[in-house]
This record gives sequence, structure tokens and C-alpha cells, in this order.
Amino acid sequence: MSTLDGLDAVDDEAAPAGRPSPRGNRLLAVLVVAMAAATAFAGFVTIAPNRILSGRAVAAVDALPGAEFAILVLILAGLGATALVRPGRGADLVAAALAGLLFFGLLFAAGDIATGVLAERGTSARTSFGAGFWILAAAALLVLIDAVARLRPGPVLGPLGVVVLLGLIWAAVASGRLDDLSLMREYMARRDRFGVEILRHLQLVVLALAIALPSGGALGLWARARRGVAPLIFGVLNLLQTVPSIALFALLIGPLTGLAAAFPALKAAGVSGIGVAPAVIALALYALLPTARGVVAGFASVPEAAIEAARGMGLSDRQILVQVSLPLALPVLLAGLRIVLVQTIGLAVVAALIGAGGLGAFVFQGLGQTATDLVLLGALTAIALALAADVVLRAASAWLATRLTGARTS
Repeated sequence: MSTLDGLDAVDDEAAPAGRPSPRGNRLLAVLVVAMAAATAFAGFVTIAPNRILSGRAVAAVDALPGAEFAILVLILAGLGATALVRPGRGADLVAAALAGLLFFGLLFAAGDIATGVLAERGTSARTSFGAGFWILAAAALLVLIDAVARLRPGPVLGPLGVVVLLGLIWAAVASGRLDDLSLMREYMARRDRFGVEILRHLQLVVLALAIALPSGGALGLWARARRGVAPLIFGVLNLLQTVPSIALFALLIGPLTGLAAAFPALKAAGVSGIGVAPAVIALALYALLPTARGVVAGFASVPEAAIEAARGMGLSDRQILVQVSLPLALPVLLAGLRIVLVQTIGLAVVAALIGAGGLGAFVFQGLGQTATDLVLLGALTAIALALAADVVLRAASAWLATRLTGARTS
């Protein structure tokens, strides 16, 4: 009996009596079909004579050497066979291993193709990821995430796995085998500026949250304490969310320009109609609604019995808030903070339109030059920052929830 069969037998014994055992992994099957279609019909890489002109899509069967293409087909066949097996720990481990091998194999294969193109066509030639690569890579990551989730790694090991995956991607980039790809060449040409723009992006996010968190927290507490004003508060905050970000940045230019002209101290402090000031204010305004909603939801999750017990012990309202409600609401508050932080990191990209800098500078510069890989340089980095923030806060929220659950049951 194989390992997979043995594990399936254990799962069969644990299945409820009279209920048919599920067969196959439908999500994995759909993803395998998508990957097979991308391999057969979509371009794996795009080869262009330079960074501006449009390139020619090259399918995987033509771009990859015979041995590498055969390995790709074997991995897809292995994932397809795994999709037909009833989900279990063994099948999930196999799917995770094959998906990880596929993802990093795709990266290195694309890097090797780019190196060959440069040697054959000169340094002006550009090799970019094609639609087929993105479909294959995205599907491989989805398979990996689904398999790891089925393994139930726990509140800390799950996010730790994401950190390890990001670290492995960074190690692949640092290895040098991807340096000839167009995306990496855009990065190498702007290496010094890249670090500066990341710091500026983070500065915009931190300054916006420094305004939004206390303000939104106060509005949330007010809405919870005074139920009559809650519709008015959230009505105004909902209205702010409907204003397009570009329009809000533009609306702030006039008032801030007037304030800077009327008060020289504000102008000396850097307040003007364009730049950091309107960007921070706009980002803070957008963050108010999820912050206030998160505060209301967090304190609503506190059991009334705990509050009544605290009152019975003679604690004041302030003591109940600080010593009872806040610690119990902290996991939900962190979950709300995660939403606010990820949203603000994404919206900060648009701030480059008014001269605030950040990763959006690469995005809009790339759009102006029709340089897709320069757009990706800014966009993918912003996604990576948002993902890292999401992972850290998700782990912290899950860990706190586990601790609180353990404290209640002990």
C-alpha cells in the first residue's frame, strides 16, 4: 500500500458514517486545465527589439528547451493526477511540492531565455513575462496556497510560510539568474531611486495612518456610545469613499495652496497644493471609514457578560474600556487595521499623480513611456508590501485570538 493510499484509508475511517467520501480536488482540476491551456495557447515570454516597441509572444513549446518543456508537462500531469485523488494530507503535500517546483522553475526558465535572447540579439533586446507565464505562475501560487491551507498550518505557521515564500522569491532574484529579464533591467537602471521611492511610499502610509487611526478610532467610539449619531457619522464617511481618489487629490490642491499662501509657517513646513500634504490628507480621509467600522466591530465582539462582571467588581467606565474591552477587542481591531493598512498601501500609488512620489512614480512613468515592465516594477512592489503587511497583521490577530480563546477555556 502506498503512502497516499494509507493516508486516504485513515481519512476514510475518520469520515462520518453513511456520508460518501469526496473524490478529487475540483479547484486543483480547474487550475490544471487553465495551466494546460496557457501552456498550449498563450505566449510564455514576449521578445521585443527594445523597451518601447511591442514584442512578439513566444509559446512555451518554442521558448523552452525540449528537456525543460518535458519537465513542465510532467509537473502538470502530476498535478492533474493529484487532482483526481481524494484530498488528504498526502495529496496536499504532493500538490504543494509540485506547485512550488513549478513556480520557481518558471522563474529560472524565463531568466535563462532572456539571457539567450541578449546573447543572440544584443543588449537592446528585451524579454518580458508573457500572458502564459503569468497564468502559470498565478495558478501555481493558488495551488500552493490551497494545499497549504488544507494542511491547516495554524495561525503562526501559515503566515510564516508566506514569509518563507517571499524570501525564496527574493533569493531567486538575488541569485542573478533573472537579471536579463526586462523587469529586472528596469530595476537595475533605477536601483538607487527604487529604495528612495519605497521609503517615500512607506512615509505616506505611516503619516496617513498617524492621522486616520486616532481620528477614526474616536469616531468609532463616538458612534458606538451615541447610537443616534452613528448614521450621520457613517453616512459622511461613506460619502467620502465614493469620491474618486484622483478627484479628491485635485479638490485638495486649491484649499491647501490658499492655506500655504495665508500662513507662511505652513508653507515652511512643506504644506502646498501638491506633494506630500494633499496625499497624506486624502489617504487619511479614505482610511477613516474602515478604521471606524473596525472599532465598532471590535468592541461589539466583547461579551456583555465580561463587561457586566467588570462593573460588578466596581470598575469605572474608563477602567472597563482599558482593562477589559480593549484587550478582548484587540484581535478584531487588528483585523480592521489590516484592512486599513492594505488599502492605504494600494491607494498611495495614486499619490504620485500630484508629486508625492512613492512607487506610483514608476507606474505612471511606465504608462507615459508605454514601458509595461516599469509599470510592473512599481505595481508588484506595492503588492508585495501590502501582502507582507497583511501576513504580519493576520498572524498577530490569529495569535491573539488563540491566546484569548485559551485564556477563556482555562
